Amino acid sequence: MNLTPEQEELGRRNFLKALAGTPALAAFGAAAALRGPVRGGPVRVGFIGVGGQGRGLLRNTDAAFAEVRALCDINPKHLAAADEILLAAKKPAARHYEDWKEMLQKEDIEAVVMAPPLFLHAEMAAGCLEAGKHVLCEKMMAWDEAGCRRMNEAAQKSGKVLEIGYQRNYNPVYQAAYEGIVRAGVLGDVYHARLAWHRNGNWRRKEEPPPGFEPTRWGYPSWEHVVNWRLYWKYSKGLLAELASHQVNIANWFFDAIPQAVSGTGGVYRFKDGREVEDHIYVTFEYPQDRTVVFSSIESNAFDEYYEMFMGTKGTLILRREVDAMLFEEGGQGRTAVEVVPRGSGPALESSETRPETAGARGAASVTTVERPASYRLEISEFCASVRTGRPLRCGPDKAIGSAVACLAANRAVQTRSRVELT
Repeated sequence: MNLTPEQEELGRRNFLKALAGTPALAAFGAAAALRGPVRGGPVRVGFIGVGGQGRGLLRNTDAAFAEVRALCDINPKHLAAADEILLAAKKPAARHYEDWKEMLQKEDIEAVVMAPPLFLHAEMAAGCLEAGKHVLCEKMMAWDEAGCRRMNEAAQKSGKVLEIGYQRNYNPVYQAAYEGIVRAGVLGDVYHARLAWHRNGNWRRKEEPPPGFEPTRWGYPSWEHVVNWRLYWKYSKGLLAELASHQVNIANWFFDAIPQAVSGTGGVYRFKDGREVEDHIYVTFEYPQDRTVVFSSIESNAFDEYYEMFMGTKGTLILRREVDAMLFEEGGQGRTAVEVVPRGSGPALESSETRPETAGARGAASVTTVERPASYRLEISEFCASVRTGRPLRCGPDKAIGSAVACLAANRAVQTRSRVELT
């Protein structure tokens, strides 16, 4: 995708213009409209896994909705970093645990927010649900389909809330795009969508082990496997689980369907450093009604960054970096109409720097419609509201299973170089 700053600005104006006067425009005020405390007061919460993603969730936890009572992680450095977040936010200190089962036994908590490695999702989430705790679990739902079913069954039997961390569902930009553009038929008939998540850098993490840390105690053969679990099939499902599942979740939502079949290719093309999961992935999903969705994730070039693009007979919708929405109408000659306008003539919206360090060398930071952390804050707050008041979940286990099944099938397609049908 290669748009000039003027074209980007026009696309944003088109998006807002299409929403003008519609209920969808109100979605942009969702972050301000959702206020606590919810009925019954803040939910007493424990966190399992406070690595990078877990701390991101912790940082965006609204004290009006959730009271953080406990933190659990096998890495004491992660716990110390989480303490700093609570201290900076002037929140009470939380007790520390290594063992999540001990935390459940000793702490008076109602819910768990968890972001451990993928291979632990099913065991921990099901265990928490069976112990009578509500659960917000990071994506992908589980390492395999059996794990997804186990989590879903535990939620149904316990009657507790289970939400999976697809924060785009809570993002006001995506809500407005779905209600005001996709569902309203602004795009016409959509036969093709493009999903991309491109980066230029090594997925490998660098982190020193804590003094005296023993990986085998936790089922890892070495510290390398602890810190870089995403690179090994035993714990991870690679780029399709960590990145594609977010975007496939949106395609499923916007198309109100899951793929029927998938084919793909990929491999370890650049970083031949002992990793097992691919660093380049190219996948084609076949949806009902003759719709095709392509996904690519590469670790050798970041010019395109990451976005979802839905191409219809009447227009094209682009959702980029989770903060930016653009709409382009199809011209009379079958081309997307792009009008060059003077820079600065569009609406003055809130800006936020969200591009990764390895992003392509584009121009100035884009004008955006919402700050990215808002979707995390809304996700946790609405989860707590669901616990307290029965507020409907925006994703839920069924939608999350659809994303997981599609991405697990895509991994099989890549590894076997074949077309895999979803059953």
